Amino acid sequence: MRKYLFPAGLVASFALLVWGTWQAFFVAPVESKMGYVQKIFYYHVPSAWILFLAVFISAGASVVYLIRRSDAADRAAYAAAELAAVFGAMVLVTGPLWGWKAWGKPWVWDVRLTSSLLLWMVILAYLAVRAFAGAGARTLAAGLSIFSVVQVPLIYYAVDLWRGTHPERLVAKGALDPQMRAALYTCTFGFLLLFAVLYAARLRLGRAQARLDELWLRVEDLEQ
Repeated sequence: MRKYLFPAGLVASFALLVWGTWQAFFVAPVESKMGYVQKIFYYHVPSAWILFLAVFISAGASVVYLIRRSDAADRAAYAAAELAAVFGAMVLVTGPLWGWKAWGKPWVWDVRLTSSLLLWMVILAYLAVRAFAGAGARTLAAGLSIFSVVQVPLIYYAVDLWRGTHPERLVAKGALDPQMRAALYTCTFGFLLLFAVLYAARLRLGRAQARLDELWLRVEDLEQ
């Protein structure tokens, strides 16, 4: 039964995303100023929310790892960081596509944009440390993960604290058209389910890798 959960989850997530895309393009009204380019919003915002979720999961698991030195917590933090890098890349790709229309260029050094880029770079630094830092990699990476979560409130409230070029938080203020909101939440649930499926699969792979490493160590002990 378990072997069917992964493909079933993928199918369900893609079905939600297809449904959300149909709502976004054929049901939700076309925004008066941006036109069809505004449709990127339905992928950009959910990607950012999932990025924040992955960062929080990675940071929380990293705290548990530092306290208990739990290998399972370390694997949970690592898996979440990998997915945070993926969704962070989606945010940084979809955002400039929208900005090209809104600002006439794909990038401006707005506080929210700059802090989002910095967050993604910290996540990449976490992954680089895990790959190349040697014996102390897990502890150092855990510190980076905890540092990254501090940036999330800064990114979220940046448009309220500083008057930048990034649009206001329309969703939080309830300023969206109901049909736009329905399309946004459908895409959000699709991305959330996709994240959950990929995260579960990555955790399972991590456990399998850990068992394989343990078996190799046993084989080496027997050969000595």
